[in-house]
Amino acid sequence: MVKNVLLGFATAALAVASAASSSYPVTFYQPVTINGAQVQAGDYTLELKDDNMAVLKQGDKVTEAPVKVKNEKETYSHNIVRLNHQQVEEIRLAGTSKRLLFEKADGAAAHVQKSGNATN
Repeated sequence: MVKNVLLGFATAALAVASAASSSYPVTFYQPVTINGAQVQAGDYTLELKDDNMAVLKQGDKVTEAPVKVKNEKETYSHNIVRLNHQQVEEIRLAGTSKRLLFEKADGAAAHVQKSGNATN
């Protein structure tokens, strides 16, 4: 009985932890620029690191860029990517009230990694 109760708590804790994940699917339908780094069209996983760094992953490619996270009153029903020409200015994340504001390209360069090699 005690084992069943503990197993139930562990399962509930695992479900809450996975629901609170800060990993989001994002699709770019055209090549875009994120803080000076060129990102090709495709499906990515966006992870928030310390609520001030966006980490985009696609296979072995990783792009990091500083962001400001704004929490709005509304919850977004789908992802919204706002561009200025091809420059990503913000991403509104589906299922959350988070709006990620990307720094302008004249700020610190984004870091792009492939197979462990970092470039600026």
